[in-house]
Amino acid sequence: MSGGKVSLHDLTKPTYEWTSRLADGDEIFNPENIESTNKVLEAYINNLIKLGVNPKKKEIMHFVKDVVISINELNENNDYFIETMEREELCEYIIQAANIAGLQTYEDITEPWREW
Repeated sequence: MSGGKVSLHDLTKPTYEWTSRLADGDEIFNPENIESTNKVLEAYINNLIKLGVNPKKKEIMHFVKDVVISINELNENNDYFIETMEREELCEYIIQAANIAGLQTYEDITEPWREW
C-alpha cells in the first residue's frame, strides 16, 4: 500500500474548517476553543505516531479513549460548543487517524466515552 497512502500528518483537522466558520460569524466558536481542540488533536496524532508500525488495537484504542475524554472536558469547559456537525467532523477525524495508524474499523470507536 505505498504511493497513495495517507499519513497522519496529512489529515486535515476539523478545526481548520471551524476557523473558517468562525470567520463567517459562527458564534459557537472562539479562538480559545479552536486552539484548545487543536492541541488535543495534535497530541492524539503524535501519540499514534509514537506507536510506530503495526501497533496493537489495544494501544490505538488507549489513545482514542484519551482524545475523546479530553474533548469531553474541553467541551464542558467551553459551554458545550460541540454540536452535531462538529461531533461528526471530530468522530470522522479520530476514526480516520486510528485507521491510518493500523486499526481497521468503520465503527464509531468514540462512542463508549463520548459525551458530545
